[in-house]
Amino acid sequence: MSDKKFDYNDTNRKYDFDDLIEIISQLRGPGGCPWDIKQTHESLKECLVEESGEVIQAIDNNDDDNLCEELGDLLLQVVMHAQIASETGRFTISDVIQGVSEKMIRRHPHVFGDRKVSNAEESLNLWNEIKKQEKK
Repeated sequence: MSDKKFDYNDTNRKYDFDDLIEIISQLRGPGGCPWDIKQTHESLKECLVEESGEVIQAIDNNDDDNLCEELGDLLLQVVMHAQIASETGRFTISDVIQGVSEKMIRRHPHVFGDRKVSNAEESLNLWNEIKKQEKK
């Protein structure tokens, strides 16, 4: 945890991803929020399902403002789970980002390599072929 201070009354500040990570760390750290501190992967499962459903509902309603808000809530879930794991040395948000970045590059050789596809269906088939090979 850093010494970064967040001011409840500062309504003009622009936050970035690193700020969010630090905010969650402070919420779960000493002097943080009792509710956030007691959360576990298991206790947050229902929240994860609920937030995912709200993202889908915002998409179905074609409501960009709500979609933006709900994607933030879903991102909060990801950061919370990563923070919980980091507290016990299992993995960090950086590990999550590294893993998904590697996966996206690996599963898109038609973009980042020399494979060729001519349409979305071929792209999906290639993705599924690579995924199947990885799961062996």
